[in-house]
Amino acid sequence: MASAHEKVVVLDFGGQYAQLIARRVRDLRVYCEIRSYKTDPEELRGYKGILFTGGPGSVYGEGAPLCSPEVFKLGVPVLGICYGAQVMAQLLGGKVGPSPVHEFGKTQTAFLGSSPLFRGVPESVCWMSHNDYILQMPEGFISAGHSGHCPVAAMEDPGRRLYGVQFHPEVEHTEFGNQIFENFLYGVCGCQGDWEMASFAQETVEALRSRIGGRKVLCGLSGGVDSSVAAMLVHKAIGKNLTCIFVDHGLLRKGEGDLVEEVFQKEFDMNIIRVNAGERFLSKLAGVTEPERKRKIIGEEFIRVFEEESRKLGQMDFLCQGTIYPDVVESGTGEAAVIKSHHNVGGLPEDMEFAGLVEPLRDLFKDEVRRVGLELGIPSQLVWRQPFPGPGLAVRIMGEVTQEKVALLQEADAIFREEVASFGLEREVNQYFAVLTANRSVGVMGDGRTYGVTVALRAVTTTDFMTADWAKLPYDLLGKVSNRIINEVPGVNRVVYDVTSKPPATIEWE
Repeated sequence: MASAHEKVVVLDFGGQYAQLIARRVRDLRVYCEIRSYKTDPEELRGYKGILFTGGPGSVYGEGAPLCSPEVFKLGVPVLGICYGAQVMAQLLGGKVGPSPVHEFGKTQTAFLGSSPLFRGVPESVCWMSHNDYILQMPEGFISAGHSGHCPVAAMEDPGRRLYGVQFHPEVEHTEFGNQIFENFLYGVCGCQGDWEMASFAQETVEALRSRIGGRKVLCGLSGGVDSSVAAMLVHKAIGKNLTCIFVDHGLLRKGEGDLVEEVFQKEFDMNIIRVNAGERFLSKLAGVTEPERKRKIIGEEFIRVFEEESRKLGQMDFLCQGTIYPDVVESGTGEAAVIKSHHNVGGLPEDMEFAGLVEPLRDLFKDEVRRVGLELGIPSQLVWRQPFPGPGLAVRIMGEVTQEKVALLQEADAIFREEVASFGLEREVNQYFAVLTANRSVGVMGDGRTYGVTVALRAVTTTDFMTADWAKLPYDLLGKVSNRIINEVPGVNRVVYDVTSKPPATIEWE
């Protein structure tokens, strides 16, 4: 990270929200890095502020992750969050122990109005998640917030600019979480907010150029926003040393293959090789019905195709992928449970024939990726294209994948997307698509009875794709889509709408 920018650092104690904290900070136009709690305090002197994350254990447990107490002597403001607040209390002479009542979820919390951290923050709902709490504050600290069962929901020593909160301001359930971060960054740390996505793009390009040098990169280009932005960053860094392999696995949306090829070859002058491998993928998927197995098969075939094309091209040193942060979390890296494997993260062969991976978007959320794409000059119609999973329509077809099912779903999906756009909702709904279910039902068409398949429509609103709510689409829109699909797509006699949020469901059906 270039020293010209003010920056703050998140010290990660093993909590699940380190990246989310960083994202909240970046949204407030302050550059943020994530480093281990083991970082030498001397390396933290250049930062405007330090944030401690939550963590999975107890600060008084054997082997508990604790940073050096020297961090508090740097004169740099510190905000400890949940476990991070307990770390602060423990290291500065306070006492932490089991709380008589464990608090989980939305909790009404009152704050000290004169606190610099809570300026403009009324009594409100915060998201608690703790078994321990601060029994005794360190010398010099006062309580700046309390809930019904937590007398020190927040503590502060304004003279030393040290603050701790027992709740999680980074999650959306904390009503004034953003205001708390803004107060810390601007009111306590004195940040000016000089960082924008243009900075990220420029500095990432420079870092890629430095790392890759004169070596060659192979990029798996799907045409979705993630792989497109990743490819553009690498293209700007190394130009013709990047070769994009566009694998048309026969599972793309209607007309997508031709569009991707035209945009990137003609508009951006990239080296692109289109591989028409539909028959190959479908033969591998024959008879396969289990969703995770589909993903593994497709992930492996992607890499096998890359390897084969790489051999034709000569030595390729790196593989570029459009992995973004929700992919990493959902694939169960670190302590998180596996929700589903993403082809960018899970299911890759162990004998990959590349020296390493290039994943320039690994730390970003979808909305941030879009902003980078616009900064890079990628046309808005491509940046705002619907998110599309790497396995494509294979995980939107329940059961075995066949050519006939793919063709049917392509038509139904195209109608849904076309009508959402005609109603002017394509920017308001974050993701929307059709699913071919495995259900058949009796219907009546004309004078006869039918036994056709059911198409499900899925549409969600979300900011970070970690959680999502089902979109309240107009009935007129849903009615028109249903009518068109049943009349224009042979074999479909029923259309249903999915009204499940994430959690408990995922956005995709498989």
